[in-house]
Amino acid sequence: MALLWRTLVGAGAGRGRLIGLAALGVVAVLLGANLGADAPGGPLEHGAALVSAYGLSLLVPVVTLVFASSVLGDPSEDGTLVYLWLQPVPRWQLVLTALGAALTLALPLTVVPLALAATASGGGLRLVTATVVSCTIGVIAYAGVFAWLGLRVRRALLWGVLYVLVWEGFVARAGDTVALLALRTSTRSVLGHLSGTTTAGAEGSLVVSVAILLLAGAGGFALTVRRLTRQEVA
Repeated sequence: MALLWRTLVGAGAGRGRLIGLAALGVVAVLLGANLGADAPGGPLEHGAALVSAYGLSLLVPVVTLVFASSVLGDPSEDGTLVYLWLQPVPRWQLVLTALGAALTLALPLTVVPLALAATASGGGLRLVTATVVSCTIGVIAYAGVFAWLGLRVRRALLWGVLYVLVWEGFVARAGDTVALLALRTSTRSVLGHLSGTTTAGAEGSLVVSVAILLLAGAGGFALTVRRLTRQEVA
């Protein structure tokens, strides 16, 4: 499993991919620094709004999508998944290792720059803590869902972008019931509750929001295991 983890991390850590996604993180830090300089009246609210609007709405889902959808999706499309599928280990261990590889790549590229952006905004330790917690849980939730998507459909990256931009960005605003199917709603709620701000969008209770995110990650993991077990690999 350790060898498989290193192989998957190496396959996902392409130079161009890392540079491009790291650049998105740098943008977050620059925005936070600029916000800290220009918004002395309410740095906590402004900082939370930045993390919510840029970090949880764009950086976290996009970065996680890139790595989680490809960790098993790319081998499935290029025909090399058979070498993983034939390993004499339970399917859940393969999926768990693949998700571990995706998280290894996604967490540093999301949590670190957003924590630095929160610090630079002047929001204080409470905002930084809320940012780290909400981003970490969000990455875990998105990783489970997008790993299943990458194994389930071709061009998973495109479908994932449509989910992030169209469903979470527009459709989920139509009502509370629809909003429950948008992970962004729950990550923003966690951020809002832990930071004590209103601009982040603290809909629902903290316990329910955390539960939704953890269930989404666990559900995605279970569906990925089921898909890997049942699909034909050639």
